[in-house]
Amino acid sequence: MRRDIKKILIIRFRRVGDSVISSVLCSSLKKTFPMATIDYVLNENIAPLFLHHPDIDHLITFSEKDLASFSNYRKKIRQIVKNNAYDVIIDTRSTIRTLFFCLFSLATPYRIGKKKSYNYVLQNYRVDNHFDGTNDAVDMNLRLLHPLAKAFPIQYERNFKLYVTAAEKEQFRQYMQRQGIDFRQPVIVCAVTARLRYKIWDKERMKELLFRILNQYNCQLIFNFGGKEEQLFAQQLQEEMDHHPRIFTRIEAHDLREVAAMFANVDFFLGNEGGPRHISQALDIPSFAIYPPGIEKKEWLPNANERFQGIQASDISEQAVSRALSFSEKFELITVDAVWNKLNPMLKKLSENFLTEAVPDKVQDIGEYVSRS
Repeated sequence: MRRDIKKILIIRFRRVGDSVISSVLCSSLKKTFPMATIDYVLNENIAPLFLHHPDIDHLITFSEKDLASFSNYRKKIRQIVKNNAYDVIIDTRSTIRTLFFCLFSLATPYRIGKKKSYNYVLQNYRVDNHFDGTNDAVDMNLRLLHPLAKAFPIQYERNFKLYVTAAEKEQFRQYMQRQGIDFRQPVIVCAVTARLRYKIWDKERMKELLFRILNQYNCQLIFNFGGKEEQLFAQQLQEEMDHHPRIFTRIEAHDLREVAAMFANVDFFLGNEGGPRHISQALDIPSFAIYPPGIEKKEWLPNANERFQGIQASDISEQAVSRALSFSEKFELITVDAVWNKLNPMLKKLSENFLTEAVPDKVQDIGEYVSRS
């Protein structure tokens, strides 16, 4: 029966973190149907992050221009499904716009989507995969495979991974060295800002936390940012920290491939919750993230363990779930001491490993590629 599934289309679109986590669908399906072709639909700017992924055969991209013109958007979708006789279409978003993939491919036996009030005709398998307080983002994605599991022995893969070539890693490593990074000491990439401003932890508290790290450990901090607004925020924070010699804001990644190459060369991720944290986990970088109210750690820290940790207000006080407190009051429950108490053991272990062991190459060869997996 496995040979009957020859072509699979997975539709994601939007947001780096969601796209990284949704890649577990690609990996699970490739393990289950190793001879099948798997196509992954993504925004053009996000797609390069998934280059060299062994579980994705084709990246199908949509540019801002494609998405801006509804007529061109529909024509492109029609051409995609016309050129490919898909056996399975999995629509991870199931919006009105993404339904066109199924509309133009009604002969596809498995048209799977999220359970919505408006998609019962076009998607013949609809799955309730909402967050219920016990599952996480990986669980919710993998539930979309349940219709297939009734006919096929699905091999579920919970680990989401990204891949960087040896050449990419080495090229960015040399660039980091030219900018002053000393790889004989730990390197921590810090997401001190975020694309969505409500996700940014109080700057004064972040500053105090970073000073503690610098005073306690002989490490180097790279402030990660995307876009001019975030860059200005990071540079202002560096200035307020007296241009500490072990803080770097001049190491820039100009696209997501370079972000991945940078992360492949660092030892730890720290900062606000968001796409960069998911990238770090996909590259097996130990990470610690700060979660704002409304962004559940249980949902957005999948596969949590001693390497991948975080903190949210409800870890500190039951008041975090009270409607009497405002968003900012709940966020203020996350104090520097609370973060430090959970973060410091991870940094201590990192420092001890640096002192007692030869630092291994942080990626393992897989064929011609280097995988952080």
